[in-house]
Amino acid sequence: MSTHRIGVAALLPLLLSLALAPAAQAEVLRQNVPAQSLSAARIAGLPDADRAAWAAYLDRSHAQALLDRATLTAELPAGSTVPPPPIASGGGLQYLPLDRDAAWYASAEARALAEATVSFQTPAGGWSKNQDRRLARLPGQRYSNDAETMEVNPENYDAPVDRFWTFVGTLDNGATTSEMRFLAKVAEAAPGPEGDAYRASITKGVEYLLAAQYPNGGWPQIYPVEGGFHDAVTFNDNAVAEAAMLLEDVVENQNGFGFLSEDYEARADHAVRRAVAVILAAQVRVDGKLTAWPQQVDPLTLRPSSARNYEPQSIASGETTDVVMFLMRQPAPSPAIKAAVRAAIAWLEEKRLYDHSFEMTDDGRKLIERPGAGPLWSRNYDLVTGLPIFGDKNQLIYDDVNEISIGRRNGYSWWISSPQRALDAYVAWNAANPG
Repeated sequence: MSTHRIGVAALLPLLLSLALAPAAQAEVLRQNVPAQSLSAARIAGLPDADRAAWAAYLDRSHAQALLDRATLTAELPAGSTVPPPPIASGGGLQYLPLDRDAAWYASAEARALAEATVSFQTPAGGWSKNQDRRLARLPGQRYSNDAETMEVNPENYDAPVDRFWTFVGTLDNGATTSEMRFLAKVAEAAPGPEGDAYRASITKGVEYLLAAQYPNGGWPQIYPVEGGFHDAVTFNDNAVAEAAMLLEDVVENQNGFGFLSEDYEARADHAVRRAVAVILAAQVRVDGKLTAWPQQVDPLTLRPSSARNYEPQSIASGETTDVVMFLMRQPAPSPAIKAAVRAAIAWLEEKRLYDHSFEMTDDGRKLIERPGAGPLWSRNYDLVTGLPIFGDKNQLIYDDVNEISIGRRNGYSWWISSPQRALDAYVAWNAANPG
């Protein structure tokens, strides 16, 4: 598997347009383009050596999607009233705390949350996102509720094919891995038969992660695959690394996953090694030089992929931070891992912005001069120029965050400080891993 390369010559028209543009005012750089779905037609164009594995994956995903729907339908007798959708929670996983003391996970409150959590596990073994886990799912009640009011609009890259069936199993917003970690803590506090249902649910979740992993080692945002940018190998929300880290716990018998069999340990170990391989392969090279990682990459080409209307193809500082933190936790890092980490750290150091703050003003959030502030990093950087870029809901990509609509400025973290934690952690890692 080769690392994706970007050559300046192939994008000469864009470079010329940027060079000729006035520097004193904000520019609309281009229009965002939608991500490609994983499809049978695209798989048919793969080399012979790769085609069978990807075709089998897609067939398995489609079969699982049909089974998920059929299972839900079978829960209610014909003519019964379908319950209303689950209650959404803007706080995501706020009802599944992972930081309580061991005694709390043996409490009636924790057990009730665990029972409700198990009830929302999909037949495939995953969970949806952004739900109140205090209430158990009713028979016939859908597993997800994310797109209830979303307009059906082909111009919206985020619009699902079926707004009543979307995110039915996802790694987005920490879903699935967080439910599994919560259940592991409750199961540890219930070592006897009363914990068997939680351990069975965790085992099913591990099967889900193993089934959802692509042949190249990445994970889509949603499984069974749903199309669009959801099919991309997703570094956003640390999806790939969170899945891999949970499987690392299976391998190492840590954090409540020690009850799984040696067969699961072996399969998890293989999955983790493949995840590391795809991470290294997806690191962007610009003119032959390693840089950092995108928010997501196309599953077949590993080229940077767009997502929502305002999320363009780019190199992303937040996702790079998460990936670097994952790679730095790998024991006995290989020369390839060391090179990847050092290149990404150098890229983060280069992109630091000082004496600016992204803060609320009378005209919404804006990037303003603030002596002594920082460092900050733009969420996204152009693949060619390396400069910050910012998208809007109209699919246009700008070079100045202050020029996009106020709704997008207020509703997205365009400038962030979190990459500093990677720079801080690198100091000790570099000392422990010379060469």
